[in-house]
Amino acid sequence: MLHYLQELFYALDFSSLWDAVGRVIAIFLCLTVHETCHGLAAYALGDPTAKSMHRLSLNPLRHIDWIGLLMMFAVGFGWAKPVPVDPRYFKKPKQGMALTALAGPVSNLLLAAAALALLRGAVLVLPGTDWAIWLVNFLLELSILSVGLGLFNLIPIPPLDGSKVLAAFLPDRAYVTLMRYERYGILVLLVLSFLNLGSISISRAIYAVWSALYSLFF
Repeated sequence: MLHYLQELFYALDFSSLWDAVGRVIAIFLCLTVHETCHGLAAYALGDPTAKSMHRLSLNPLRHIDWIGLLMMFAVGFGWAKPVPVDPRYFKKPKQGMALTALAGPVSNLLLAAAALALLRGAVLVLPGTDWAIWLVNFLLELSILSVGLGLFNLIPIPPLDGSKVLAAFLPDRAYVTLMRYERYGILVLLVLSFLNLGSISISRAIYAVWSALYSLFF
């Protein structure tokens, strides 16, 4: 799974400074939208924690974990600062956590759709200048990265969002057990990456979803 994201990362062109700039902007935008929408969902469900910590913001500096960002550029896999959520504010804690978690991946799919819609318009109206070509490539990369981030986070392994969505359907005892061992989930992900397990499945899923979105606009 992580291996596929690494391949996707390295497959993109870094032949010019502007390509690198576009890549950084796309990463910041994907992560910022993802984390902000976690906070917005929690706030809508009654949890003011993210708002009180100024995380309901599209300022990427409020969401970027610099070590996670460095890992993204070093090995193709990184992370942002998790938005703080206090489930005690939710009327139904498990369901509230699931909806809050789901908001991140859903926002990435919507961002990808928006990028493809803009790409459609750009292809139709922009001239074939260097900056127009850069914008087209940027929107294309943004759509792919956003779909990849959204689907990757739906994998039901802690601490990914999919584990919190899955937890909403578990009995209370199983839910507590899952949350207790959440901190070890990153080790599981690293092992799966090292063994290259699941890369074909996640690759097919990302391609299928991105192709479906692409077909809506082209």
